[in-house]
Amino acid sequence: MKGFKEFLLRGNVIDLAVAVVIGAAFTNIINAFAKGVINPVIGLFGTKDLASYRSCLKGPCTLAPDGTVSSGVFILWGEVLSAVVQFVITAAVVYFVFILPMLHFMAKRKTAEEEVLEAEEKEVVLLTEIRDALVRRG
Repeated sequence: MKGFKEFLLRGNVIDLAVAVVIGAAFTNIINAFAKGVINPVIGLFGTKDLASYRSCLKGPCTLAPDGTVSSGVFILWGEVLSAVVQFVITAAVVYFVFILPMLHFMAKRKTAEEEVLEAEEKEVVLLTEIRDALVRRG
């Protein structure tokens, strides 16, 4: 039990749990946006609910009053299209809100090699000043 407790209390496990919770909330926001905004915009060209788009592969195709397939084989391409739209929206938001600013921040940040080179340059300048001061004294 002690090892399990240490595992749970490590920072990266807690960070992962927080990321999962935020990801679930973010998914709800994207789904609501897709259903509330994107689907009605697409509905201007057809039906409001993308999931209702389907094609009959093997007929005759009939639906029961509750919307389930009672005979035939349907291809439910509307549900796939809806999932693709939600994925594209999620990917765009993640890229423009998280990835792009992080890349911008990382480009401004100095790498470890640059910091070492800068420190070495300062050290050379300092040693040169010390040498020149010793030469002037002696």
